[in-house]
Amino acid sequence: MRKPREQSVKIRNFILENVEEHPRDIAIFAADNFSLTRQAILRYLNEFINKGFIIAHGSTKDRKYELTPLSSETFSTAISNDLEEDQLWIHIIRPSLKKLPENVLRICEYGLSEMINNAIEHSEGNELTIKIEQYAPKATFSVIDNGVGIFNKIQRDFELNDPRHAILELAKGKLTTDPENHSGEGIFFTSRMFDRFVIISKGLYFSHNEPDEDWLLEHDIDINGTAVQMTVRTNTDRNITEVFDAYASDHQDFGFTKTHVPLTLATYGDENLISRSQARRLLSRFRDFSEVLLDFDGIKTIGQAFADEIFRVFARKNPDIDIVVINTNDQIRKMISRAQNKLLSS
Repeated sequence: MRKPREQSVKIRNFILENVEEHPRDIAIFAADNFSLTRQAILRYLNEFINKGFIIAHGSTKDRKYELTPLSSETFSTAISNDLEEDQLWIHIIRPSLKKLPENVLRICEYGLSEMINNAIEHSEGNELTIKIEQYAPKATFSVIDNGVGIFNKIQRDFELNDPRHAILELAKGKLTTDPENHSGEGIFFTSRMFDRFVIISKGLYFSHNEPDEDWLLEHDIDINGTAVQMTVRTNTDRNITEVFDAYASDHQDFGFTKTHVPLTLATYGDENLISRSQARRLLSRFRDFSEVLLDFDGIKTIGQAFADEIFRVFARKNPDIDIVVINTNDQIRKMISRAQNKLLSS
């Protein structure tokens, strides 16, 4: 039997984390989840209202709840060579944040510093806007510039056929248009530290949710430049060290040597992964890593040529790179095994 205090903490966290998606039925939703009465959950809701965490609208019969911002700030500045991300953190962002645990503060500092630096040095824009919103269960940040757009810039600088290909490359990590001065790790690690990480630019939308849900969506919000949105739970036990360590292979010394690639980002629209050209596009820059985790979640089928290019041709030329597959179905496993058997017999 759970201790009363432990149960109470779980109920409080559950209400705060779910009230946005259940503004009208949160009492019933929480009561069902914990096998409690609606009246018991209402006591927690009234506690949050008194503390200013939640606000209630409407009569008792048709009541709607929503999170109350503990702080909300918007700051705009010109982008110039004199603008420094650490000074923005120290003088603008950090003072706006209220009572965050040390591990969450470090996540916020890392992610905001990286995204602000990207806007300053890579966006080719002249204005930067930072939005800060803190609620009891989470802190949300937006970094917005009016530049050329991150996906368009990557497409241009790397001579890609489609700006959507830029999202696949960003998801791999180690992508930078200025390798002498940048490692290309900022977006990769920031997206893994925050609970929700979104980039919207020029009609394209990339989102990463923990744990490891990546997808590409066409978006109808017209962003003239790039908008990065980041959300972290205030009670997360995640820390930046464990995120870095998760992408260091066991046989390496602390470096960023392991990556996780969701194959859904290699598909455009309704196309299937069947061709060698699709495989070669996917394999681009795999040699930057010693271990690649290929995630087939959401992929129903692959072609013989696609599998052969990765698991025979590339594997034969690059025996020191470990390609690990997860979330495969029977059809995909058969195609991979067929290619690997050819490699063993050659």
